[in-house]
Amino acid sequence: MNAVSDSPLHQRDCDTDYRTAQPIASEYLAELLPQISGWKVSPDHQLDTLSCRYKRQDFADAIALAAAIGVIADRQNHHPTLLVEYGAVTVTWWTHAIGGLHLNDLIMAAKTDKIAIIKG
Repeated sequence: MNAVSDSPLHQRDCDTDYRTAQPIASEYLAELLPQISGWKVSPDHQLDTLSCRYKRQDFADAIALAAAIGVIADRQNHHPTLLVEYGAVTVTWWTHAIGGLHLNDLIMAAKTDKIAIIKG
């Protein structure tokens, strides 16, 4: 299936049955990354992660964004690392069960972008 013709990432749901899960193929990752501009793939302690920093007006606004991300993360049963500081939230996604990036991480990055726009 062609990744570009699939539904947009933010409209998909996570598949949290990791029994046969594999890291996302680099070609598929390259096709999907344009849907989540501003996100960076980087190795962190020997594994790939996906992260983005959202600027906010103050600490209360940063906490509100982190809380909203927490709600969608619980709904999707896929949870990020959140760094909340005055005026910013850094969100990092990766799939613990496979020790790297999975399609779920890109789905959640896209959902995070939608939340950040609404809360921004």
